[in-house]
Amino acid sequence: MRCVISSRAGQVLAQGTLILHKADDGELRLDLQTDGGRLLQGGIIDPDGDMTSASEALFRQFFEAWGMSDLTLTVKIR
Repeated sequence: MRCVISSRAGQVLAQGTLILHKADDGELRLDLQTDGGRLLQGGIIDPDGDMTSASEALFRQFFEAWGMSDLTLTVKIR
């Protein structure tokens, strides 16, 4: 899925793709691959498919990458 990460002010910080990576043990991780080549690793998706904790971990990586909170992730499904 294509996505855009924006600041509170609406500035586009990155564009990229949300992806699922499968670990050797079969667990799925929610990650963001930016168009600039940066991979931000989110958390592990719960066995029941709930992505709450995985997305919270990904948003913590957004803070690490851009040094700001209250960012918006907009997903575009084609």
